[in-house]
Amino acid sequence: MSVHRLTLGDVLGEHRRGRPLGTAVVDGDVRLTYPELDARVNRLAAALAADGVGPGERVLWLGQNSFRVLELLLAAARLGAVCCPANWRQSADELAHVLTDLTPKVVVWEESEAVEKARGQVSLDARWVRSGEEYEAYLPAEADEPAAEVGDDAPVLALYTAAFDGRPNAALLSHSALIAHSMALLHIRQMEDGFAFLACGPLFHVGTMMFTLATFQLGGKIVFTPAYEPAEVCRLIDAEKCTQAFLFGPMIDGLVEANKDGSYDLSSLRFVSHSPEWDAMITVDDSPWCASKMGGYGQTEVGGMLTFLGLGMGGAGYAGRPSPLVHVRILDADGAEVAPGEVGEICARGHSVFSGYWNRPELNAAKSAGGWHHTGDLGRREADGTLTFIGPKLRMIKSANENIYPAEVERALKTHPAVADAAVIGVPDERFGQSPKAVVVLKDGTTATAEEIIEHVRAEIASYKKPREVEFTDAIPKRGYTPDYDALDERFGGGAYPGS
Repeated sequence: MSVHRLTLGDVLGEHRRGRPLGTAVVDGDVRLTYPELDARVNRLAAALAADGVGPGERVLWLGQNSFRVLELLLAAARLGAVCCPANWRQSADELAHVLTDLTPKVVVWEESEAVEKARGQVSLDARWVRSGEEYEAYLPAEADEPAAEVGDDAPVLALYTAAFDGRPNAALLSHSALIAHSMALLHIRQMEDGFAFLACGPLFHVGTMMFTLATFQLGGKIVFTPAYEPAEVCRLIDAEKCTQAFLFGPMIDGLVEANKDGSYDLSSLRFVSHSPEWDAMITVDDSPWCASKMGGYGQTEVGGMLTFLGLGMGGAGYAGRPSPLVHVRILDADGAEVAPGEVGEICARGHSVFSGYWNRPELNAAKSAGGWHHTGDLGRREADGTLTFIGPKLRMIKSANENIYPAEVERALKTHPAVADAAVIGVPDERFGQSPKAVVVLKDGTTATAEEIIEHVRAEIASYKKPREVEFTDAIPKRGYTPDYDALDERFGGGAYPGS
């Protein structure tokens, strides 16, 4: 065993010893200290091991936010396995893809029509455990910590992202990558002893997961709620004295409306300035993270944030400077670094960079060419050394805080029996930043309304990815085999893409 090893399981063990009275998680009626969480993780690890979960095997969570996601992750950590919390909002077809792609040994799930349907679509040799009473009965009465020797470079977390070809890929993050990112975030956010994080955003999203793990790294309190509901979020902030929560513009507006009568004390929340009403309810935080309005550049493949505006406030580049534990180069198509002021691909290497995508050897080879992680995004190094994010090389739509890849929506559109061809662009949206618009060519002799096409896409993929508008046209302009998105934007009002 290396004396330099530090895994997530090791961090939990240290908190069990060093914080015997500290609250680790709160979820409804569940309140666990770090020793209690440690004991439950060992019991779960024993159950998983009995079902064949060992080094490199996968366990899958299909459900809303729960403290059980953290338990599954930590139990996988102690076995050398990989935990994947999947997007519970996906369609049955999308969930079936995750099941067949990831081939988990154990699936812990919450009842839903989509999960039931997906389960019926695949042939999978896996143990299915329903969250709740069945999950509790699955845990043995007691168990010792597993004896497995787990390297901290082993992947432990998988998050589906990057639907480059219409299907997402599972990014694998190691113990060391997650710990490194947590330490950088702890520094920029200036997280201190007693920090409490409210996980009210989805745990399949790196934005929620990165703060959950940073709070865990610190030995703080993590408060789980199944999903964002304004009044309940206000209640939890008040009751648990939360320091931070996963929130952005429209969510904050919802909290302001839910607390307009001042029923809840939100002053424990040290957060970003947003509006006079919001600022009066909370404590406006002056850490580099909050003072920069949580600015920077990131993606799942780097554990969350690659650069922080808090390290470059006042600079020319609005993505700031890289995390202290990575380094960044702006490279041209030949892998050579471009001069300051010139645009190239943002490439990185360092402690928080992921280990590649699950079961994607060709894509991994391309993404790590030359010993650098190629992010697929364009950027520019300014004269003062700060970085500017220009936008994705592969076009992406950002609606609220969700990434929507046109290729994925186009694939769903083309399964409609009346659709001959389709392309998807992002149009400016006052509330969400962007919303997807479909441009559709119908087959000769067929008819379909915009509403029918939107409902068809809703049934195929997650509802938030469906187009909000449909434009009909005679042909999709092309550049080679791909849609000419610039021409489509000009004709149909596209714009407001990330980085623009």
